[in-house]
Amino acid sequence: MPELPEVETTKNGLKKLLLNKKILKVEIRNPNLRWRVDDSIIFKLQSQTIQSFSRRGKYILFNLDRGHLMIHLGMSGNINVTDCPTSLEKHDHFLLYFNDRMMRLNDPRRFGSIFFLEDLNHKLLNSLGVEPLSEDFHSNYLYINSRKKSRNIKSFIMDGKVVVGVGNIYACESLHKSGINPKTKACNISRERYQNLSKQIQNVLRKAIKAGGTTLQDFAKVDGNPGYFSQELSVYGRENESCYKCNGKIRRIIQNQRSTFYCPICQK
Repeated sequence: MPELPEVETTKNGLKKLLLNKKILKVEIRNPNLRWRVDDSIIFKLQSQTIQSFSRRGKYILFNLDRGHLMIHLGMSGNINVTDCPTSLEKHDHFLLYFNDRMMRLNDPRRFGSIFFLEDLNHKLLNSLGVEPLSEDFHSNYLYINSRKKSRNIKSFIMDGKVVVGVGNIYACESLHKSGINPKTKACNISRERYQNLSKQIQNVLRKAIKAGGTTLQDFAKVDGNPGYFSQELSVYGRENESCYKCNGKIRRIIQNQRSTFYCPICQK
């Protein structure tokens, strides 16, 4: 699933290619995504100019003359921008046409979503926690919000109502760099260790954004190229391989139906 760095990379790529472009035509090839795409979006988007791009959590926002186009990539979605004309692929479900190029959302598993918003007061946005790269994610934020949380630390930092965008890959990596066992209860971690974890979450996310995200299976950048952060992963996907810190063996366990990778020696 695309996580914060992949969504940020996509947003930045769209900004370079589509900023100030006028939408000439909208095509919905398959409306049956996570939520059915409303046909009225065709008329609401047509002839509008993209004034800016932003991101909230894993949602990409196309800020228009009037209102906003909000896209979520779901579990397997990619946005690709190509010169027109171009051949379409089976899972190209949503297309925007401009005078010299075309944008297409390709989503094989159809868990993505597309909405037109009159304003940003929307239930999907209102329920989100703080942005991990913002000032609101200060050094004591996680400690303060964890005091009565008995669930494991990995599920706590992956909770989008607490902090957005720390998905499975980056949670594993941040906990490893912090030396925290992913099975530890969130309420049992000290203020000092939370301060270090907060710093490591930010460091990992920034490095991943700089590398263009992580390509494991589905993700590709707007230009079709992969993200290269997979080359820098310390634990994720490295079961039974040697830990770079201590030479111990990386283990894989299942937490909340997701694979967790960690070093039992380094992460106490």
